[in-house]
Amino acid sequence: MKFFAVLAVAAGLVSAAPVATQGNDLEARQARACFIVGNTVLPAETQTLVNQLQSRITCNNNRRTLSNVPDVTSGGVSFSSINFATSGQTALQFALSKFATPTPLRNANLAQFQRQLDVYIATEAGIRSVGGNLAIKVPKFFLQFQISRIQTAQGNPPTAPGLQVNHLLEKVLKNAPRENAALLNQVGQLATTLA
Repeated sequence: MKFFAVLAVAAGLVSAAPVATQGNDLEARQARACFIVGNTVLPAETQTLVNQLQSRITCNNNRRTLSNVPDVTSGGVSFSSINFATSGQTALQFALSKFATPTPLRNANLAQFQRQLDVYIATEAGIRSVGGNLAIKVPKFFLQFQISRIQTAQGNPPTAPGLQVNHLLEKVLKNAPRENAALLNQVGQLATTLA
């Protein structure tokens, strides 16, 4: 009888083992992303993006950017080369000038815009992991907005409500309340130019 009791206890320990490690899954996933430098738990949406991005991102630990996050690179685009915070402009001024689209819009290089967005998302995730300042959201949302415009112009508009032009316009405007009204109007004008 004792033998069966020991087996039952052992079986209980074995079945409990995966449960004990489940709590560490989030930390393990974050540890694999080279740009996650802190211990603050990321919002679920951000963590999903980290999981999708981490295989496309490399980190330069010898060069640090915002909130001590390593300089990240995706497909040859490094965050340090498009860092709004070192531009001397407001976040929206920088985004409008640096991430401008050509005319006609459908000729924009979607892959390049995506690489730029990748390094912004990775850097934002790193900032979130240390509880840093999220001023990065203005250019990040602007990049998402531009990508949505380009996809629409190229005949492949996003179907997810959160990725559609008007929703992303609202995200840019909501996160840029202190920006000049003329700049906000420029973004609003871009939302009407989808070809």
